[in-house]
Amino acid sequence: MPRRIAPCFHATKYLIFVLLVTLGCKKVKQEDAAVPSTTLNGMMANTDSLVGRAEYLTTPFVTAGDRVYMIGAQNGQFPDLGWHVKGEMGGVWDHPIKLLDGFTASLRLGEKSICLDQAETFINYPFANKHIFSLPDQDIRVERFQFVPDGQEAVTVEYLLYNDGSEVQKLNFEWTAYTDLRPTWLGDSTGMENAVDFAIWDDERSAWVAKDSLNSWYVMVGSTTESASHGKPSAACAYEPIGKGTRAASVYALEIPPHGVVSLPITIAGSYKSLDAVRETYASAGQDAVKNLKAKMERYAGIAAKTKLTIPDKKLQTAFRWVKYNTDWLVRDVPQLGRGLSAGLPDYPWWFGVDNEYALQGAVATGRFDLARNTVNLLHQLSEQRNGNGRIIHEASTNGYVFNPGNVNETPQFVSMIWQIYLWTGDRKFLATYYPTVKQGLKWLLENNDKDKNLLPDGFGMMEIHGLNSEMIDVAAYTQQAFSVAADMAVEMGEADVGQNYRSLAQTLKTKINNEFWVDEHDSYADFIGTPTQALALLKDAIVRADSLKKPWAVAELREAQKRYQNFPPDRKQGFVMHHNWVVNTPMQTGVADTAKALIALRTGRQFVNPYGMFVTGIDRDESAGKDTASFGKDRKVFSYTGAVMTLPTGVQAIAENNYGRPDQALDYLKRISRSFGYALPGSIYEVSPDYGMMTQAWNLYAL
Repeated sequence: MPRRIAPCFHATKYLIFVLLVTLGCKKVKQEDAAVPSTTLNGMMANTDSLVGRAEYLTTPFVTAGDRVYMIGAQNGQFPDLGWHVKGEMGGVWDHPIKLLDGFTASLRLGEKSICLDQAETFINYPFANKHIFSLPDQDIRVERFQFVPDGQEAVTVEYLLYNDGSEVQKLNFEWTAYTDLRPTWLGDSTGMENAVDFAIWDDERSAWVAKDSLNSWYVMVGSTTESASHGKPSAACAYEPIGKGTRAASVYALEIPPHGVVSLPITIAGSYKSLDAVRETYASAGQDAVKNLKAKMERYAGIAAKTKLTIPDKKLQTAFRWVKYNTDWLVRDVPQLGRGLSAGLPDYPWWFGVDNEYALQGAVATGRFDLARNTVNLLHQLSEQRNGNGRIIHEASTNGYVFNPGNVNETPQFVSMIWQIYLWTGDRKFLATYYPTVKQGLKWLLENNDKDKNLLPDGFGMMEIHGLNSEMIDVAAYTQQAFSVAADMAVEMGEADVGQNYRSLAQTLKTKINNEFWVDEHDSYADFIGTPTQALALLKDAIVRADSLKKPWAVAELREAQKRYQNFPPDRKQGFVMHHNWVVNTPMQTGVADTAKALIALRTGRQFVNPYGMFVTGIDRDESAGKDTASFGKDRKVFSYTGAVMTLPTGVQAIAENNYGRPDQALDYLKRISRSFGYALPGSIYEVSPDYGMMTQAWNLYAL
């Protein structure tokens, strides 16, 4: 039977305040039912929470977990979203497979059916979320609360149905799962073949079990409340997701006393191994929901307490606290591969070398030594399996397939990350474990990527612009930093002669960066060193880009450069400032820049900002950017990062400013980042400021 909970007439002032906020300042009557403390929902009464903005109810949220996570819209729907697997990046995922496209719920009162797909309020907690549906014409309110238990392939959902009237409410509650048991991105590269799903009713457990017809992939859904009927869904909710899934509906007969509440729990469990495994998880998650929620609450309290910031700027203070929560949302545990920090949701729920080389420096600074160690171990294993020569991978999916074996910058950044983790932890065993890879990676860096043997590796760095793969400023700066810290590592490991050699290389690179990459006429370090022939080819694309974005100042600057470069000796190598990419600030981020040049370059960098931070590509800026606080993504039809302001370059700039004795400017960049906090998803900062790309991103932790 559903849980009937007597009305509570003694709500605390805090609870009344929460109801006023979440229900749109509706006046709370004394006879209205309060959130019962005996429910999962009621356990959240004193938990940190943030309320979403009404205009962003159609945008994504995540219910996070390390084994399973759920992505839908803040209004309670599950739209097809994402582009890595087009339209499939939402729903319920149990990597390396997907479980559900989503689910629907509807109420049948007499002859009337109402689909719960238009929540008017969304509330985000550090480890859970809630949607509130108001049906005033029926004197009914519904709250949908959900969380993912740690370490389990399950999602726990709880519906609370409130009767605000003075008569008993009898209704049928229909809950429908839309399965889509399919592989992750690049699953076909490891032989994962997607087939149609079928579902059967498990009478003993009063639950549906669905299976992919070719694989041992399972999802099980149901409730500890016995269903009145089960079968095909009604037409109450118009939901037609893409894919090869099936749909399975359960109907529950509920009776809500006057001014009372009924609780209906739902469990979603998955397994990509066996039917026995999914049954075991389903039983455990359903029976232990209260225990699981308490455990998650306690663990997040530990995350909050580990590092605490108290400053006058309360928005920045709150952003700092929540970005630690955001980081935990992105932990991805796939036991047959490992456990580590993924890059972002919804489209990057797997592992990246470079993203972690930024993010893990923030993780250790906030006390997440466990996460840093686990992620490094995973990246190292994947890199050894794919490359075996010290080269660090760029990107690997959750089926273990490495999509990109590694850009040139990732190997030196790995070296610097290892040293930072050692400095924070003092873990000599950790350093000794990865020191051989450090030496091997530095050898690969110069022997395989430096054609002219000038110590400046050639190849793609952070900028994913076609043709920008010569001698890049970020690769040079990160390589110099890597040799500098590797020298210290060598001394720690008792190899003073190796350390001396590394230190000599670091000093030579420092001189080359400050002499050969500096461009006086632009008061900036160059984007790259190359020949005029290379530069002219890149200029054509840059002019088209600036012109299509309607940036007349950039078009004029680029055309003037085009005229000058045509008169240069075609094969003479030199530094070029072309795109004003954010990576020109990496010499200040790493501290390799001469102080005089650094102060000039930092002032130059401030030309390429908007209220949210640093443009990825400076030529995308226009005269209105300095004051433009509008949405970035609301009207975009095709996914593109062109014109983006991102938290990573803004964070790099904050660190760069601080390195050269300019804390006020550094704080200004942090405040720019914090302007995006909660803009679209309460409690989170988007990848692209203020509301585009990934709704939460690992490298946001780096600067903060």
